[in-house]
Amino acid sequence: MTHEKNTNHLILVVDDEKRMVRFIRLNLEQDGYQVVSAYNGSEALEQVRTTLPNLVLLDVMMPDIDGFEVLKKIREANSVPVIMLTAKGEEDDRIRGLEMGADDYITKPFSPRELVSRVKAVLRRTESYGESKNVIQVDDWLKLDFNRREIWVGGKLVQLRPTEYRLLYHLVQNAGWVVTHDQLLTKVWGYEYQGEEHYVRLYINYLRKKIEKDPSNPTYILTERGVGYRFVDYRR
Repeated sequence: MTHEKNTNHLILVVDDEKRMVRFIRLNLEQDGYQVVSAYNGSEALEQVRTTLPNLVLLDVMMPDIDGFEVLKKIREANSVPVIMLTAKGEEDDRIRGLEMGADDYITKPFSPRELVSRVKAVLRRTESYGESKNVIQVDDWLKLDFNRREIWVGGKLVQLRPTEYRLLYHLVQNAGWVVTHDQLLTKVWGYEYQGEEHYVRLYINYLRKKIEKDPSNPTYILTERGVGYRFVDYRR
């Protein structure tokens, strides 16, 4: 049995119990998924920002920042699917998580079969309308394949640094709309970088040099002076 379809899916597992993380990792990797882990809320937020997972498995009970607060912070900057891991009988936790933007929940203890089936169901549900949009042919010059994390410029594969990739990803996800400096700083660098607009300007310049035909006269990443940047609406 092959799992070719799953190999492009990166799952972030967040739980302070290392045995639980190992259990989940083992079963997801056996089904072909890539897995990264975090053992507290702060690590989880950093992993969401830096690795851009396709789905997050998030435990409710954690020591520093509980799962609800982590979910709230994720939803302020990201629409990644989230499945909450809740204790048996904690119906209030399940309802609260769903109301705050979680996509599903799994009650502990759960079987490997239930885990994998829930992950597949949420990914299928959230990607049924969005997966094809993750392969974007902007025009004859620029192709963006966010499923494979590949950027093609003039028919050639271009290597982006992780920060450049995250910046481009968030701009493209909001194509046609202005994304402010502070929004980009939060999504790409983290909450602690508010006000550090020079980071955005520097990496916008890096990106333009790699994807624009003429970086001094950009046609993809447009400047909205005093506000932020806008990726051209390729869907028109």
